Amino acid sequence: MDERDKSPRELAERLGLVAVGAVALTAERIDELAGELAERGGLQRDEVRQLIEEAVGRWRGDATRLTTRAGQGLQGIFAQLGLVTRDELEELELRLAQVEHRLRLVEGPAEPGTPSVQD
Repeated sequence: MDERDKSPRELAERLGLVAVGAVALTAERIDELAGELAERGGLQRDEVRQLIEEAVGRWRGDATRLTTRAGQGLQGIFAQLGLVTRDELEELELRLAQVEHRLRLVEGPAEPGTPSVQD
């Protein structure tokens, strides 16, 4: 299948998998890969290792930017759907608790014989 025939979702998924793979490269695997490529390409192992490390650094940066963009996109979708984030919910719970506390202070202690409102 040609790259142009793929949906944007499929392309995004492939890009995400590539980014995760690049981020997961360990120093040991980079050394192995540098050795293999140096043998095949007739280059110095250190040169190949440096090129791989530069590429991995770029891929990690791309993965970070992609993650940030995806998070921003999801936040936009959540806002359009009227959903709130956990932070927003916790902030509202705190504000509600503060208002309830202030209300109890304003109402003062209940007089004997009058029913009190329970939380």
